[in-house]
Formats: sequence, C-alpha cells, structure tokens
Amino acid sequence: MEILNEMMKKSRIAQQELEKYSQSQVDALLKAIAKAVYDNADVLAKEAVEETGMGVYEDKIIKNINTAMGIWNSLKDKKSVGIIKREPEKGLVYIAKPKGVVGAVSPTTNPVITPMGNAMFAIKGRNSIIIAPHPRAVKVSIHTVRLMNDAIRKLGGPENLIQLMDQPSMELTQGLMKACDVIVATGGMGLVKAAYASGKPAYGVGAGNVQVIIDRDYDVEQAAKDIIMGRKFDNGVICAGEQSIIAPIEQHAQVMAAFVKNGAYYVEDETTVEKFRNVLFKEGAINSEIVGQSVRYIADKAGVEVPEGTQVVILKGKGKGQADILCKEKMCPFLVTLTYDTFEEAIDIAKANLLYEGAGHSVAIHSNNDEHIEMVGVALPVGRIAVNYPSIFVNGAPINGFNPTTTLGCGSWGNNSISENLTYEHLLNISRVGYPIKDAKYHNPEELFA
Repeated sequence: MEILNEMMKKSRIAQQELEKYSQSQVDALLKAIAKAVYDNADVLAKEAVEETGMGVYEDKIIKNINTAMGIWNSLKDKKSVGIIKREPEKGLVYIAKPKGVVGAVSPTTNPVITPMGNAMFAIKGRNSIIIAPHPRAVKVSIHTVRLMNDAIRKLGGPENLIQLMDQPSMELTQGLMKACDVIVATGGMGLVKAAYASGKPAYGVGAGNVQVIIDRDYDVEQAAKDIIMGRKFDNGVICAGEQSIIAPIEQHAQVMAAFVKNGAYYVEDETTVEKFRNVLFKEGAINSEIVGQSVRYIADKAGVEVPEGTQVVILKGKGKGQADILCKEKMCPFLVTLTYDTFEEAIDIAKANLLYEGAGHSVAIHSNNDEHIEMVGVALPVGRIAVNYPSIFVNGAPINGFNPTTTLGCGSWGNNSISENLTYEHLLNISRVGYPIKDAKYHNPEELFA
C-alpha cells in the first residue's frame, strides 16, 4: 500500500494548493480539461474501443465531444468558491468548502468521460481526485488523465491534482476507498456495495434497465426512431439506454412495423427468441462476452441470421419481471417487447421489470398525455423520467434540464445515497451563517395548533 500512501500524500498537497484558488482560476482549469478531451475525442474513442473491445468508435467520439461540452457548459456559471448564496429573508449565507480528496472508480464502459466528468466535478469544488480505472481500460484512462493534467500544467495549476492508478487492483481500490474523503463509485453493484461499506461518504450508481412505454396517442414512427437511436448508440453499453418496449396490444403490430421500417429486426418465433436468450444471459446474469458488442456479433454467436443493416433486435417477451430473464438489463443493441391493455397495466409491467432489475434508474415514455406522463412519474420507483426523446439523454442534454453527468444516482431503490444526477454540488461541504431575522416572531401555540 506504499503506492497508495504516496498518492494520498501528493493529493492532499495538491488539494491544499487548489483550495487557495479563486472562482475564475478554478473555472479556467475546468475549461482547459474539457477542451483537452474535446480536442482529442477521436483519438481517445479509438483507444477505448481497441482496449476494451466494446462499443462503436464513431459513437464514442460523439459521446466524448458532447459530454465535454455539456459538463463544462453546466459548470461554467456556477458558484463553488467562498460565498455562493445569500438568503436575506432567512438571514442565511452559504459558504462552499471542499471535501478533500475524492476517490473515483471508473467503469470499462466509459473509460474517458467518467474520469473526465468526475475530475471536473471534484475540481469545481476545489478537491483533488485519485482515479481507479477498470483493469480492461488502463491505457486509455492513463492517456485521458495525462491530457487533463497537461492542460492543468499549462495554466500553472497544482501538480498531482488528478492522479490515476496505473496498476489497479482490488486491494488498491479498496484501500483508496478507506483513505479518501469521499467516494464516487461508477460501476457494478459489487463495487458500489464495497464503496458504501468503506466507512467513507460515497456516491454510487445502480443497475440500468430503462423501461419504455409507448402511449396510444403518440406517433409510433417517431417513437421507433428515438428508441432505436438510444438503444443502438455505442452498441448499448450506456446504462441509460432503452431496454423494454411496452406497447398497446391492439397497436403492437403497427408499432413493430415502424421499428422494422427504421432498422430493427423483430423476432417473435419462440425458438429463435430462446437462442438469443441463451446467448444474452448465462446462469441468470448478463453474458459479459456480449456487452457492448454488435448485432452481427451476437447473432452469429446465437446461430441466427439477421437482415443486413439491422441496428437493433427486438425479442417478443413471454411475461413481465421474473417471468422472463429478457426483462433484465441487456447492455447491447437488444430489447424485449411486451403489450398492455389499460395504461395502468403498462405501468405495472414497467414496475415489475424495474423491481426485477434496475429500480431507481430511469424510465422513458412517448406520449402526448400529461396525465399519463405524470402517472408514470408518481407510480414508478425511478429517479428520472424521459419524455419523448431517447432515454440516453437522462444523463443531461440541451433538450432537458437534467444535470450533465456520468454518474446516475438511483436512490434508496438502487441502494444509492442520491436519486439524482451526480454533479459538483455533491462534492462540496457547505457552511451556513445564520443571522437573526429582523422582526422575527416566535410561534404562538394557540394559533399554530388551532
């Protein structure tokens, strides 16, 4: 653990230096970090695909570019240094202070944008950060961190503000969790549980299993285009990608025809569905060999021929929740489809699937009925409801108000401490100065309990 002790020592020195920075100095570092990833989006995308064997090069370029721009745009006008807010009517003044050293664990599915995003959130709060990358993504993670540190160095920023374990191990990662001041754990549930068991404050994520409801009043052609776009992106490695299509029973044939027209391959023959089911899941869990792989690769493993140009595969399910393992998360360009009669039944199907896997994460609904949209929001155990756009945008996009992030909290439903998108505010300590309120009146119990 000598390596970790040395990294922690350097990190604390860097954090103490950063704590002296003004808001403009902090934001200059963030802008430089985002620009470094933006400028190298294509190179880092290529390296990520080559090293991890997952995803799509062109999509990863888009992901790197948009995430760099999105996070910087969301942070550039926010106060995070010194006095950040005054509420004179309450006599309160809010003062932001750093938490210290952030320990961040990154997944193999997002080895560029997760280190970048967590580093930007940490530095916005004047924290330093040590990143533990996934063993299958060490090289591209090292390159990403080197680019960010070069950008910091050009501005005369603190050395070792961002550090990365270049030889990650379970022992080092667990040691980091116990040594740092706050943990951001983006990865599998085993990792998240370890973070919460470390004894330090932690922010983790939950499994994704985005349920998609198509309402009777919605343009099925548009729904098909949006759902296919979200599901095929980066070969489905994004946890916010669509998983299940829940459609009206009397419109199901029309809905599937719209999907086929736009590049989907719909499978309702049970024998063929079973072939795919056996490849997608092994011993009750997702088959790691198919994560982030193409339709063609998975179809070949299943021994099934699919039409040329197929972008996603839709499999007819045999029931909701535990009735069919296809109702779990599938981190590849595959979906399951189920039908409903009443809208309440659609919600029930979505809830059963979420409680099977993915509670707390997200759902999507394609509808023009505000009452139905809000019924979904009230009834389902999720932190995010995407309305009439691809669900991958719940991690923040110009078309909605979600905080741009790479870490999606799933609340107590997903055994997480937050149910919102992680951002810099979660990595701040806030001191509150309380002045006496002018003309304050004490409570009158007779009036209060009348």
